[in-house]
Amino acid sequence: MNVHVTRTVPIEFKMVVDACQKVRQGGEASGIDGESWKEFDKKIQDNLYIIWNRLSSGSYFPSAVREVEILKEDRKTRKLGIPTIRDRIAQEVVRRIMQRQIEPHFHKDSYGYRPLRSSHQAIEQVRRNCKEKDWVIDLDISKFFDEIDHELLMKALDKLIKEKWIKTYVKRWLEMKIVNKEGKEYDRGGKGTPQGGVISPLLANLFLHYALDKWLGKHYSHIRFVRYADDMIIHCDSKEEAENILEAIKNRMKEVKLRLNEEKTYIVYCKDYRRKEKHNKVQFDFLGFSYQPRRSQSKYNKNKSYTAYTAEINKRNQKKITEAIKKAVSWRDTTVELRAIAKQLNSKLRGWINQFGLYGKGALRRVMLRLERRLLKWMQNKHKIRGIKEAIEKLNAIRKEKPMMFHHWAKGYC
Repeated sequence: MNVHVTRTVPIEFKMVVDACQKVRQGGEASGIDGESWKEFDKKIQDNLYIIWNRLSSGSYFPSAVREVEILKEDRKTRKLGIPTIRDRIAQEVVRRIMQRQIEPHFHKDSYGYRPLRSSHQAIEQVRRNCKEKDWVIDLDISKFFDEIDHELLMKALDKLIKEKWIKTYVKRWLEMKIVNKEGKEYDRGGKGTPQGGVISPLLANLFLHYALDKWLGKHYSHIRFVRYADDMIIHCDSKEEAENILEAIKNRMKEVKLRLNEEKTYIVYCKDYRRKEKHNKVQFDFLGFSYQPRRSQSKYNKNKSYTAYTAEINKRNQKKITEAIKKAVSWRDTTVELRAIAKQLNSKLRGWINQFGLYGKGALRRVMLRLERRLLKWMQNKHKIRGIKEAIEKLNAIRKEKPMMFHHWAKGYC
């Protein structure tokens, strides 16, 4: 196979191979063609060559997107668009090229889906800003990924990307047909980018870079904000300033053909021992954390406490973890060994502790205690123990002998 043929588009075969390896990590879901990774891998070299050949010759056209619906916490559904494996690989190739050109232009306070940036950095920056700024605008854009205007997005792309072939492929991805669960194909109508497409997060960042980041920098350069994809927190000095900026943002949203979710957009007061004004909203959520006034112990005197504005895992994620623990293990099965339960849970425990152990460890510890209660109940059933005290003693003895068995034991969350 000769993979060094000169093509009209500067894409090398190795770029397609590298993109395939990356996309493979993103999940098993099949697109509208039903092709799985197992089937794709049967002729992987031929399949990758076809993708490369079409991309590099300018003859690549994507398939339609398979639409799936996911149930949200409020019982409403969120639509995801799943491209085919081949289209996801093609998108990853172009995304990498685009990102190298676009990334240097993005705002320093934009954190989502960017190299060397993380949700922890965004969470920490919000925490710092809340110490210095008294008021917050918790911004929620209604159906953002469904409402992105294609014409405005292509204008934003024109500002930073010169290659016509890149813009051609992006336009084709934006115009991909959608096939719903009934098998009916429909058009996007000039707006939206699928929340399942590899390239969608980069396009979303690009759109909001011009729609909000640069606009805020131009008109309100003194304020601070933190944006993670379409989740945005804006920090202000006063209530009046927050109200004025929020009104201006509403008008800005109309200009860029978006709208705020009025029910989920709030002005919040960062109340603590220094800031004692009355306001009906003193709490907001960001990236799974709840920021609000809480009693904190003084570093200098253990007998004293004060009201601090702090972050901890929010109630929604506490509930999610509790449900996940319940479903991850067959707790009625007493034939298994404790180490097998640990093996089933440890990867999840590691992820939860890494994500939510950043602040407010007390709240996460309370969630881990729910796991301890399940372990105790399981131990009572397995060993025919009547009294809870005996079960506690037995579990404590195992923990002392093998403190690394469960990840939350190793990290002190028990």
